[in-house]
Amino acid sequence: MNDGPAQGSKGADLFLEDLLARSQASGYHLNPDMGFVRALVQGLLTNVERYGYPACPCRLASGRREDDSDIICPCDYRDADLAEHGSCFCALYVSRDVAEGHRPLASIPERRPAEGSRRHDSEPVAGIGRPPLPVWRCRVCGYLCAREAPPETCPICKAAEDRFECFLSGGPG
Repeated sequence: MNDGPAQGSKGADLFLEDLLARSQASGYHLNPDMGFVRALVQGLLTNVERYGYPACPCRLASGRREDDSDIICPCDYRDADLAEHGSCFCALYVSRDVAEGHRPLASIPERRPAEGSRRHDSEPVAGIGRPPLPVWRCRVCGYLCAREAPPETCPICKAAEDRFECFLSGGPG
């Protein structure tokens, strides 16, 4: 998702078109209630104006991108919420069953850890040796790559570089 769309009605339309294109290209479904989706897009645009990034409008953002990176749309919790509940927390993204009307939307619990317990650094994975290069993971789509630094943009979902986390530390250990 683009972090800096044009503002106003035309900007909202462009943002929505981009969101629709990216979700369809990635195999995701948006909520079929387009009025609801437009309201969420307005919230995302408001957060872009406030903070410079599209923080989920259904969560309280701090205004510090590094602290809010887990709730930049699409958030880190989207896929788990879709699998378990049929929609993400704000119901922008929905499962195929919900999109086709076979499953109703329901409220879902907040999956985001409390502020003091959020994980910012990767923890070592048991049983896996240290690779020669760091392995970076896109927190949006799960894409993995082994290189000195994360890519500027995820080749799969187009998330920005700061949406990557070090999955495995590399080098001599």
